[in-house]
Parts: sequence; C-alpha cells; structure tokens
Amino acid sequence: MKHGLWRKWTVDKPAAFGDWLWDVFVVQLAAALDRVTLREVIAFIPVVILVFAYLHRIPIPPELMLVGDLLAYIDVFAMVFLLSMIGRVGVVLYVLKRTVELAISCVSGALTSLRRLDFRHRRANSESRRKRGSSQAKESDGDYVPVGAFGLSPA
Repeated sequence: MKHGLWRKWTVDKPAAFGDWLWDVFVVQLAAALDRVTLREVIAFIPVVILVFAYLHRIPIPPELMLVGDLLAYIDVFAMVFLLSMIGRVGVVLYVLKRTVELAISCVSGALTSLRRLDFRHRRANSESRRKRGSSQAKESDGDYVPVGAFGLSPA
C-alpha cells in the first residue's frame, strides 16, 4: 500500500498535473488564439495601455492615451470615415453623371445640326408644289373621301 501511495503522489498526480497544464496552456490557448480576430486585438490595446498607466512605474505621455482612446473608439471612427468616403464618392458620381449628360447633349445637338445642313433632301416650301393624289378629297367634293381610297372598288 505504501508503494501504491508513493507512486500515485510522485508519478501519477504530477503527470496528470502536467497533462492538465499542457491542455490549458498549449491546446486551449492555441484554440483561443485561432478565434481571435484583428479587431479584438486592436480593441484590447487600450486595455493594455490603461494597465500600464495605472501601474505608474512607466510614465505614459498623454498622446499615447489619446491613441488608446482612438483605438477604443475604432468602430465609431471607422463609421465616420466610411460615411465621409461615401459622401465623396457620391459627389464624384454626381459630377460624372452630369458630365456624361452634357457630352450626350452636345453630341446630340451636333448630330441634329448636321442633319439640318443636309441639302440633298430639301422639302418644298409651299403646298402649291405638291401634287394632290386622286384619293384626296377636293373642295368641290364637299369633303367626302372617294370610295377607292378605302381599297373598295366602285360597283
């Protein structure tokens, strides 16, 4: 019995304690570090700065504390920065849209003016030059349309 008790407290218990330490400080720590994101690391930096500030062993300048505050409010700062970028992109897109509209109207106006300068397809200035078709009503007909105008042949 003495030999079993000795083996239990000198071999088994320290081995179990070593296995427990390996599990906690190596396996579980590695699993926890795998889940840590960059955002969580950045959010933890102000905590470290605050701990050093309250230890009073190393004097910390106020600028470093302001950097810590900026890192603590990184979400708010990122949102303000994102909104300002969206506002600037919106202005650039508006100016680009107006420029494209202006270019399209200039090209459209140029094409219209070029069609007006076309002298090959001149139209008659007065109605006297046009020939009247036989299917059009004459003033003497009393504004009646002839039957042949509807595609019907007179019987």
